Amino acid sequence: MPCPALPDGFDFTDPDLLHHRVPLPEFAALRRAEPVCWIPQPAGLAGFQDEGYWAVTRHADVKYVSTHPEIFSSSLNTAIIRFNEHIERDSIDAQRLIMLNMDPPEHTRVRQIVQRGFTPRSIRALEERLRARARAVVQGALAHGGPFDFVTQVACELPLQAIAELIGIPQDDRAKIFDWSNKMIAYDDPEYAVTEEVGARSATEIIAYAMNMAADRKQCPAKDIVTTLVAAEDEGNLSSDEFGFFVLMLAVAGNETTRNAITHGMHAFLTHPGQWDLYKRERPRTAAEEIVRWATPVNAFQRTATQDTELGGKQIRKGDRVGLFYSSANHDPEVFDHPDDFDITRDPNPHLGFGGGGPHYCLGKSLAVLEIDLIFDALADAMPDIKPAGDPRRLRSAWINGVKELPVTAG
Repeated sequence: MPCPALPDGFDFTDPDLLHHRVPLPEFAALRRAEPVCWIPQPAGLAGFQDEGYWAVTRHADVKYVSTHPEIFSSSLNTAIIRFNEHIERDSIDAQRLIMLNMDPPEHTRVRQIVQRGFTPRSIRALEERLRARARAVVQGALAHGGPFDFVTQVACELPLQAIAELIGIPQDDRAKIFDWSNKMIAYDDPEYAVTEEVGARSATEIIAYAMNMAADRKQCPAKDIVTTLVAAEDEGNLSSDEFGFFVLMLAVAGNETTRNAITHGMHAFLTHPGQWDLYKRERPRTAAEEIVRWATPVNAFQRTATQDTELGGKQIRKGDRVGLFYSSANHDPEVFDHPDDFDITRDPNPHLGFGGGGPHYCLGKSLAVLEIDLIFDALADAMPDIKPAGDPRRLRSAWINGVKELPVTAG
């Protein structure tokens, strides 16, 4: 039965919806009336031959699903809640090779290897280089003169540089990785004229590039993270294939999401000038976490029930898809005082912008927080009077809360 708290036919994964707004009023209505709600979909519309999914909107329920992978699988239908309706099932199943779409114990094995690259020591080693890059990015935008696009001139650059620094991608190749990652997630937006086939080809290009890096390090080990992850497979390291899919995940999870967090954060500061004044004056270390809560760059992932179970008073059947709506959880008044306020001093801030805990909690959280801190510190130093120069233009997407253009002026 459709949810009576929503208009007939309302679907949280409709890409036209996120193209215009995050449906916060509808999320609030569900949290009050029916926090686990069945959303009907025509078979095949999202790439799945079923009749819809359960929308999970409360913070506590999103956390519960996230921390019980034995009941709610990431692998059965992947974590992506909506594909293009023309996608073949084989293409969906192939994505199980990405860590995001694995379940324990295979996920546990791969994550234990990959997290070697995200130790506190590894991130600290990047800090000064990324600080210099953040300053250079902002100075480059400042030199542009007149209004400029914050997304392309500022927000895009540092996350890409961070990933490239982390795994040692040469400077000359970084633009290629950026282009490929853009095409992978833009198939819902007609402005980009990117087909599912182009997206798949771009994914293949990233995987092949990374596999070549892995093969090179196996032949000629170096003192870098790639060598740490792939050398001597029999000693518990990644195969070349696994490393390829790991870099593919980084291209989206580490690049697109942090870029959108930075963009939404800048827009939040521009529309809450008192918070920007506070940031410039005090630089609170709580700001990055509030920016991620406010932005919630991934609006939703999904899980699939491995058995009959109950959630939020509803009977979930084995095989049902369950949508985890992080944007809703991050505005849950049961958890956040005044959740609709942008408050960079918010503490504690148990948002789910990095996932709801459990095995898929964001591996790169500390790197993302560092990037956000560094870029806004650089902006506050070099562009304290930054102003909006137009309205943001949003990405048309089923699950990414993205902004593709934000006109600003240095003031």
